[in-house]
Amino acid sequence: MNGGFKKDRMQDVAMQNEAEVALAGSGLRFGYDGRTIVDGVSLSVGRREIVCLLGSSGSGKSTLLRGLAGLAAPVQGNVSFLGEPLLAPHPRAALVFQQPSLLPWLDVSANVGFGLDFARQPAIDKAARTRRIAEALEAVGLAAHAHAYPAQLSGGMAQRVALARALAREPELLFADEPFSALDAITRGEMQTLLVDVVHRWHTAVLLVTHDIDEAILVADRILLLAGQPGNIVREWRVDIPRPRHDYGDDVVRLRLDIVNALRTAASPVTP
Repeated sequence: MNGGFKKDRMQDVAMQNEAEVALAGSGLRFGYDGRTIVDGVSLSVGRREIVCLLGSSGSGKSTLLRGLAGLAAPVQGNVSFLGEPLLAPHPRAALVFQQPSLLPWLDVSANVGFGLDFARQPAIDKAARTRRIAEALEAVGLAAHAHAYPAQLSGGMAQRVALARALAREPELLFADEPFSALDAITRGEMQTLLVDVVHRWHTAVLLVTHDIDEAILVADRILLLAGQPGNIVREWRVDIPRPRHDYGDDVVRLRLDIVNALRTAASPVTP
C-alpha cells in the first residue's frame, strides 16, 4: 500500500505544471553518520500554497525540511526550486525556526534588515532596503517597535520580528520549522492567524513543519503525514475547509479524527 502511494506521489509531482510549483522533491533520501532518516520522499509545494509537514517526534520532519531548503545534500533524489535544481540555500527562499535568533545589539529594524546585504542576496539600493524593512514590520504589526531591542520584546513579538526578517527578503517560499511551538497557546494562535494572513497578502508559499495537528488544520492548504523509520509520506489531506476554520467545528473535528487515526495506524507495528 505504501509503495503504491509513493509511486502515485512521484507521478503527481512529475505531472504538475512547473510554472505553478515553487518546490519539488523526488525520491529523496536524507541521513547522516551512515543512518537513513527519511527515504523515498516525493512532494511538491505550489506557489502561494501552505503545506504542513506533520509527524510525531523523531519522524524526520526537521531533517527533511533542512534538506529541502538546501542546507544538506540528499543521499539520493533531487530537489528543484522555481524549476531549477537546488544545490544550496536559495536567495528567494527564507527560513524561520523555533527560536527567533535575534541579534541583541541590533534594534528591531536592523534585525529585520540583517542579511539583505549578504553576497548571495540580489543587490538592492538603500531606499529599497528601507522600504522592505518598513513593509515587513507593518505586515507583522511591529511598525511602532522598529527601534526597540530584543530584550524589550515578548516571545511573540520576537517571533514576529523573525517572520518580518524572512519577509523582507521577499521570498517565493518560506521554510518554517515549528516556529510557534515555544509560545503560549493564545500567542501561538495569534501567530498562526498572522502567518496565513501575511503569506496570502505577500503571495508567498510555505512549508511548515509541525507536530501539532490543530495547527496543521488551521493553517494548511495541504497536510502531509510523515511517519515510519526511516520516515516517508504515508498520507495526504487537502484542507478545503473555509477560513476562519474555527467557524466550521464539525469539519475540523472530522479531519482531526482522520489524522489521529492515520497517526495511530502509522505507529502500529506491522503484523506478519
